[in-house]
Amino acid sequence: MSGYACSIGATRHAFDDLRAVMACASPLRSGDQLAGLAAESDERRAAAKMVLADLPLAAFLAEPPIPYETDEVTRLICDTHDAAAFAPVKSMTVGEFREWLLSYAADEAALQALAPGLTPEMVAAVSKLMRNQDLMAVAKKCRVVTGFRTTLGLPGRLAARLQPNHPTDDPAGIAASTIDGLLYGIGDAVIGVNPASDSPAACIKLIEMLDAVRRRFDIPTQSCVLTHVTNSIACIERGAPVDLVFQSIAGTEGANAGFGVNLGILREAREAALALKRGTVGDNVMYFETGQGSALSADAHCGVDQQTCEVRAYAVARAFKPLLVNTVVGFIGPEYLYDAKQIIRAGLEDHMCGKLLGVPMGVDVCYTNHAEADQDDMDTLATLLATAGVNFLIGVPGADDIMLSYQSLSFHDILGLRHRLGLRPCPEFEAWLETMGMLDAAGRLAPLPADRGAMPRLLAAGG
Repeated sequence: MSGYACSIGATRHAFDDLRAVMACASPLRSGDQLAGLAAESDERRAAAKMVLADLPLAAFLAEPPIPYETDEVTRLICDTHDAAAFAPVKSMTVGEFREWLLSYAADEAALQALAPGLTPEMVAAVSKLMRNQDLMAVAKKCRVVTGFRTTLGLPGRLAARLQPNHPTDDPAGIAASTIDGLLYGIGDAVIGVNPASDSPAACIKLIEMLDAVRRRFDIPTQSCVLTHVTNSIACIERGAPVDLVFQSIAGTEGANAGFGVNLGILREAREAALALKRGTVGDNVMYFETGQGSALSADAHCGVDQQTCEVRAYAVARAFKPLLVNTVVGFIGPEYLYDAKQIIRAGLEDHMCGKLLGVPMGVDVCYTNHAEADQDDMDTLATLLATAGVNFLIGVPGADDIMLSYQSLSFHDILGLRHRLGLRPCPEFEAWLETMGMLDAAGRLAPLPADRGAMPRLLAAGG
């Protein structure tokens, strides 16, 4: 074996550069095939993994996949790299790093200390050598705790975003879905609405409505209208009660430009939200969403495979100390993740890679109707993620988002996971559920007679 090449039997497999090694070592996915980056055969994929396993981790510091001079995400990664934190693993190859991550030595404290010393390319590389069980085992050991009005990421907890979208932003429809979710104990991560209209005036109307519901019942959670970051800044300037600022982000400067953002705009938004001082248990005020394939769909992947581009987005997120980050794993469609096998693998990869970088990862377990996947597959992925310690999942009414036209998890899907796996909501939200009379003697969410407890009060609010 020499350079970026190795032989399997009589066949020598050579790779032009580190980007090609990374792309060919990736598990098969339709996005890399569409981009012309995927390995042409299983044998070539195995050869790329062999090359990757023997590469020193330090090689990724010497050869960024996108040049420093042309990409601000690369500059962020390089300029913020913590050499002292990297020191314990700097002599390891990627293969040795995998073995260490799966060892007892790589405990929660060690992984937290290491996170600032890892670059997304190192993390993406090691994930390409892992089976699904490995991804789950490492993610389970990573703990990333954040807070605003609730504390997310604590052991034994599974938070949930309540997503009450409506195709016309009808306040009554959104309120009804919000009440529905709260009755299932959903919403401790955030009550987050994707607005059908992006005008600041329409967004302010939704922000004020959600805040009014929260204040009326003294709900310890945070709300967010997932409008463009510049709209959120405009809403703050107009005095709107903004809790969290949202933005979709990607792993290259060009892809972020396609979203209409750059690092400077994100920095301005975070400072504006921090100035409101609306948090009670923490000041993590940003909410980011990502998804494999976003850079390729913007024609801004720069020859880098879609999973590595995705992990680079987590470096962007990490710089702004977010409360929430989630990969909308199957939302972009089968052009990038063709079927359930690819969606499940991508969800586990994204979760582990984000956590290893110190990012508070959640997942929207979802698929589009033209993908080769169904709700049984989402049950499988959600169970695997909950077992692996995911910070939060997303729930929508009936698992069917009628505004965004895709399939996700339902409120009762997440409640079922909590019950089966012995997981609980965020502590502040759990205490509120108890105060509202919504927990049984065992601390589980349980239906109550209509003449007592929270149901009549919440249902009346929905009306």
